[in-house]
Amino acid sequence: MLIDRENRIPVYVQMMNVFIRQIEDGTLKEHQRLPSERELCESYGVSRSTVRQVFHELEKDGYVTIAKGRGAYVAPMRLNQEMSGLYSFTEDMKRLGKTISTVLVDFSLDRCGERIARKMQCGLGDDILYFTRVRYADDEPMMIVKTHLLSSRFPDFEKERLISGSLYSMMNEKYDVVFSQAKETLQSVRARRDEADLLKISQGAPCMKIDRYTFEKDTLIEYAVGIARGDKFQYNIELR
Repeated sequence: MLIDRENRIPVYVQMMNVFIRQIEDGTLKEHQRLPSERELCESYGVSRSTVRQVFHELEKDGYVTIAKGRGAYVAPMRLNQEMSGLYSFTEDMKRLGKTISTVLVDFSLDRCGERIARKMQCGLGDDILYFTRVRYADDEPMMIVKTHLLSSRFPDFEKERLISGSLYSMMNEKYDVVFSQAKETLQSVRARRDEADLLKISQGAPCMKIDRYTFEKDTLIEYAVGIARGDKFQYNIELR
């Protein structure tokens, strides 16, 4: 790490930038311990307050986690989820080189109650397919998705295909669905006990709740609620 003391960029920012480059290019791996405050002070002739500022700023930006009495560690990588168009978890993770797997927690055919009828814009008592999946990337649970579909639009639904592939691919290939748009609302929440158990995180850990309404032409065909781990996802929104 080279520090240019004649540079107008503050020393702590130069140190930060080096760590960020090493984390982003994979030189520093997830969960790897960074050098201690003492080691950095001795190696680069900086004060402990400078090193602490470096670690503090890196922690704020999500690059490291600090364990009291143990030091700073490279934070688990967050997966960038682009939200500029209709996206699929399966396809996005494949583009990132992740191995995708799914656990189907439950699956049922229900009569639509008042709350879901309002959400789905359908009739009270209509048949609704309901299922819960846990989506994994590289064998790590990433998010829970609770999905409601209009049964009349998806007859002979094969739940087995939910485990082996993308829901949207199946909707398109088997049912000739042409998606017109999707609307989403995002809300910061804390994991409930059942959600924490499925995601293998602590109860109360930060998560992102994503309500999605998916349309075919003017008909709402899917209402889904996703609970995504806050330590694993970063959502990018393009504004025009």
